Amino acid sequence: MSCSSSVSFVYLLSLALLLQTASGADPLFHFCSDSGNFSANDPYEANLKDLTAYLSIQAPPSGFGLGSIGQRPNQAYGLALCRGDVSSQDCKTCVVEAGSEIRKRCPYNKGGIIWYDNCVFKYSNLEFFGRIDNGNRFYMWNLNVVSEPEAFNAKTRDLLSELANEAYGNPKMYAVGETELNGLGKLYGLTQCTRDLSSSECKKCLDGIIGELPSCCDGNEGGRVVGASCNFRYEIYPFVNA
Repeated sequence: MSCSSSVSFVYLLSLALLLQTASGADPLFHFCSDSGNFSANDPYEANLKDLTAYLSIQAPPSGFGLGSIGQRPNQAYGLALCRGDVSSQDCKTCVVEAGSEIRKRCPYNKGGIIWYDNCVFKYSNLEFFGRIDNGNRFYMWNLNVVSEPEAFNAKTRDLLSELANEAYGNPKMYAVGETELNGLGKLYGLTQCTRDLSSSECKKCLDGIIGELPSCCDGNEGGRVVGASCNFRYEIYPFVNA
């Protein structure tokens, strides 16, 4: 799957997305794949429908689901990942909504991906398991800028790097943590990978997006790089469930 929007376009959209997602109900973003199209009543459509239902059942208990339905050339591959602190019920709600919404937004595309605060849902006619997806990615950031960006950026990178090291060694490939901001409160962070990746690929993915901090959110009070295979988020307030 390839990114259908330019990075600068995503930058501009990110400003609006911060307001749009305040309630957490709407998708953060989505991409439709250019890997092929199908028509109504195509065998691929039936496989995709079954795959969507399968992932809505498989993902909630552990927070992750992976599978394929059908035979080539009509085989559909997909995964669903919920944020590591999300309950099974909220995970199911998110995955069901994501599977339905991406089909509305990409009705005849053989591949698509959609992100919510609580989950990501991805499908394709091309087998993609175990490989880092660098094509589908976007940035979000808080519009407020800190007074000492250089020191803040260093704290942010250190925290996210520490959490990346924790995540790739964790079976859930998920880590959260916090650090003091020199008496000015705390900085909170999250890192996560999709669990089809190996530990080494998870670390590689997270190191790659953490390296995009200067482009994403230089000196901003909060920010995210959100990809199909891994993501990070940091804020100056708690944002995950205890």
